[in-house]
Amino acid sequence: MSEKAPLLHYRLSAGNILDPDNAPKHGQTKAGSSTPSKDKNTRKLGVVFGVVVPTLLSMFSVVVFLRIGFVVGQAGLYQSIAMFLVAYFIITMTVLSVCAVSTNGALDAGGAYYMISRALGPEFGGSIGIMFFFANVCGSALYILGLVEAVLSAFGTPEEGAAGPHEVLPSGYWWSLLYGTGLLFLCLIVCLVGAHIYAKATFVILIIVAAVLTSVFTSFFIVGPTVVILPDASALNSSSRNAANYTGFKLHTLEDNLLPGYTVDYTTGTMMSFTTVFAVMFNGCTGIMAGSNMSGDLKNPSYSIPRGTLAAVITTFITYNLLCVLSSWTCERHLLQRDYSFLGDINVWPPMVTIGIYSSTMSAAMSNLIGASRILYALSKDNLFGGVLALARKTSRSGNPWASVLVSWLLVQVVLFAGKLNTIAGIVTIFFLLVYAAVNLACLALEWASAPNFRPSFRCFTWHTCALGILGCLVMMFLINAIYAFASIAFMLLLLMLIHYLGPMSNWGYISQALIFHQVRKYLLRLDVRKDHVKFWRPQLLLMVANPRSCTSLMTFINDLKKSGLYVLGHVKLGVLDGLPSDPLQSRYDSWLSLVDHLNIKAFVNLTLADSVRHGVQNLLFITGFGGMRPNTLVLGFYDDCTPEDHLQGKVLQSAGHRLDVVSPSTDPGEQRTPFFPSVRGAGDLKDLQEEEYVSVIADAVKMGKNVTLARNFSQFKREEVLASGRKIRGKQNKKAPFVDVWPLNLLRPDSCRYVDTCSLFLLQLACVLQETRAWSQAKLRLYLCVEDGCSLKEEEETKLRAMLRELRISAQVQMVVWDQVVALHWQRRGQKKEGDMIGSAQNEDVGREGDAPEESGIQKFPNNAAQLTDEYICAVNNLIRKHGAPQPAVRFLYLPRPPADTNRYRDYLHHLDLLSRDLGPTLLIHGVTPVVTTDL
Repeated sequence: MSEKAPLLHYRLSAGNILDPDNAPKHGQTKAGSSTPSKDKNTRKLGVVFGVVVPTLLSMFSVVVFLRIGFVVGQAGLYQSIAMFLVAYFIITMTVLSVCAVSTNGALDAGGAYYMISRALGPEFGGSIGIMFFFANVCGSALYILGLVEAVLSAFGTPEEGAAGPHEVLPSGYWWSLLYGTGLLFLCLIVCLVGAHIYAKATFVILIIVAAVLTSVFTSFFIVGPTVVILPDASALNSSSRNAANYTGFKLHTLEDNLLPGYTVDYTTGTMMSFTTVFAVMFNGCTGIMAGSNMSGDLKNPSYSIPRGTLAAVITTFITYNLLCVLSSWTCERHLLQRDYSFLGDINVWPPMVTIGIYSSTMSAAMSNLIGASRILYALSKDNLFGGVLALARKTSRSGNPWASVLVSWLLVQVVLFAGKLNTIAGIVTIFFLLVYAAVNLACLALEWASAPNFRPSFRCFTWHTCALGILGCLVMMFLINAIYAFASIAFMLLLLMLIHYLGPMSNWGYISQALIFHQVRKYLLRLDVRKDHVKFWRPQLLLMVANPRSCTSLMTFINDLKKSGLYVLGHVKLGVLDGLPSDPLQSRYDSWLSLVDHLNIKAFVNLTLADSVRHGVQNLLFITGFGGMRPNTLVLGFYDDCTPEDHLQGKVLQSAGHRLDVVSPSTDPGEQRTPFFPSVRGAGDLKDLQEEEYVSVIADAVKMGKNVTLARNFSQFKREEVLASGRKIRGKQNKKAPFVDVWPLNLLRPDSCRYVDTCSLFLLQLACVLQETRAWSQAKLRLYLCVEDGCSLKEEEETKLRAMLRELRISAQVQMVVWDQVVALHWQRRGQKKEGDMIGSAQNEDVGREGDAPEESGIQKFPNNAAQLTDEYICAVNNLIRKHGAPQPAVRFLYLPRPPADTNRYRDYLHHLDLLSRDLGPTLLIHGVTPVVTTDL
């Protein structure tokens, strides 16, 4: 079953965020290792104890006991309810996304980080994990500071006036830091002993919190009007009142508290506003992922997480709003603004609220510290950041990640130096908002990717809810603090890019790949070949590779020539599928892709199995690509007798950290462990195709309307040396810049001296494309114009050619080449040469087959009994090219004539090409059949 539906039945191989004992050791996987009975015994928690209890304890902490009066007193009842509506709208959208991801398959032990990372890939998972880690660190510090505030409110000595019998603790910044350090140390001890202590105490703590909340609600109805002595007012002016009234249910009290009345916060001395109050209030809405973190202990995670989390969210929402209404109806605004612990002052038994504050805040601080350590441990175990987090992997014998606990504890201790709860509340809120936005974004990406295996059983969400959640989070982030929001987003994007480009490959699945596939498919369908236009033509190349060991230089050069077009590496494996147990090509793709990574080229790989090379090339030309993304140019290595060189000898090809192809210089060629890239052909070995079949491949491509390029001597091409010589020196033009020579005349038909036919313009276009690439931007084009010394229209020819280059926006040096002696060799059998058109005539066969109408182009046809080519003439042309090639060009572009119609002349055709391009260095012989340039705007 797991092989047929791997995404539906996967199990996350990570330990429970609260119980690392169940986590597999590093490098192991838990999937398939545990028996069904064992899995059933370890999963004991249901909806209430597994999800509702931890979520409620994470959400009922500082705000419910220490900041309800602050929120209502500063913002008023209307804005307070509006704040809770906005906050719960944001977290509800996030809860819907979390529930969708958590119900998309079977879950093993793990928290929110594990679900997101395994479902969406390491980029999202790692970046969200780091942000979630920092959010938990800052949240733990916030709860510790809230607890210190509560302790000092009850037992701290006032800065002015006489101290009461129970006010024995010194006050001040450094004393508060000392108390916070001591409380954090207690949390550290519990975390080092084991998270199971906290897990066992959660139910007891929940009973205490529930009892305290019951007493709070009851006190509003039982306690009568009273005067409450306010805390020390040294942060405010001396004229402030030292007492405020609890009026009970009075209509005028409610009316006074309906509208906002922002003033100075007496704990920090800063002026409050809607955004600063919202930042403090939102901390009571965090913790919604606490239930998801218990996924490894849930009997049915897909059932428990949605119902338990939503139940906890609804419960806290009702509780907070009831407290807002009751507080604004019974408490004077001055009391709410000046006494954040007023719930204890008006309680039927004040110590009851104190117990609730201590237990809830301590529980929340410990929960965040444990959560932060488990997230850090999971990140280090997944090895997304290399050796940076290696220390955090260390665990005790029982599996407790003590190193992660210590690192988290140190970071919380650093945050404690902030001193006041309200000071770091904004930072904590921004971190949590960013995490929630990322979770919504991840779920939105899954929904938009339309992957068939993304079918969560929780369907109460759409892409609209995800988008609204993202928008709500981002808006509130920038309203709270734009600088912190920008910094946090930039930090998260940096993490995402670091993991994407530097992180190791994983088998979790990449949401980016699913999104790319979805978008590519959509735009490929919109890429209509009927709307193609010559203005937007670009080379789309199919390079046929016999053995990649011998043509790495050619692969890198063609990569420069593609000009953002399609580039496909094609290979034909000789054989027939009949009788084979499986496709022999499937196992070879990894090595080819490894080679693409090694050469740093942007190419696709397409392999085929055929009974001959010719049939294999035909298959690739027919089927490669989709829609408008199809090769229009076939590139072949030249057919000669040179012994190929092994350019991968001694190289180690790696892809994503996995060694796929290893060649040792000391290894005997017959014993090399590289079956996918066989040894290069020796001097006496037979070739896979003969001369006639090679020319037939060229003829087939032309018949199919493909441009053809033959590449010769590219084993001599040293890209690094050529491009290094062309780099600018201190902003000045380098005189050693490489040259690209273009001979646009069909040198094998001197009676056809036309420079503006389709093939000649194709040569110019390819040369221009090469020059426009960044690596070849300093290269210089040299265009050679072959003329006869006695021609009266020689200057007019040059003028017309230069005018054509200007119209085509091609920058090139035009060099006139007098070739009377060379061309005379061609006509020596006839006594006189035919007089041609000034621009020249096209080759007879090309005229008829390529569709150029003689009456439209001014072509003068020559008789078919023109003088035959001689080796002497072709050698003379070769010497002419070499003579005018100083300094030596980096590459030459030559005109490739069309193969003859008579198959009996294929050997002579190939022989002529061999003589023409011999000893010229890296050379491209090009035959173009499609128009590729235009002078229109």
